[in-house]
Amino acid sequence: MATAYSLLLKFRAKDTPFGVTRETVKKIAALYDLSETEVVHMALSRLAKDELPAYEADDGPLTAQEVSALRKVAAARLPKGKVLRKETLF
Repeated sequence: MATAYSLLLKFRAKDTPFGVTRETVKKIAALYDLSETEVVHMALSRLAKDELPAYEADDGPLTAQEVSALRKVAAARLPKGKVLRKETLF
């Protein structure tokens, strides 16, 4: 009896960019001294790390009112007076 946390995995007849054969999974398992299940978890973990965002999406761009408020706060905290030295990278 399968649990809600099970996944049926059907292997490909040949290795492709979207799937692999059972033999390939066995070779990877032997290479890393893992079980075949651990190989699948490792592959999915790497795919998730590469493809899923590392953080939640924000609320989108700031409104004109929010930008204005930030500029007001920043202006009060920025240094005042004569520029003594200016450097650029380019």
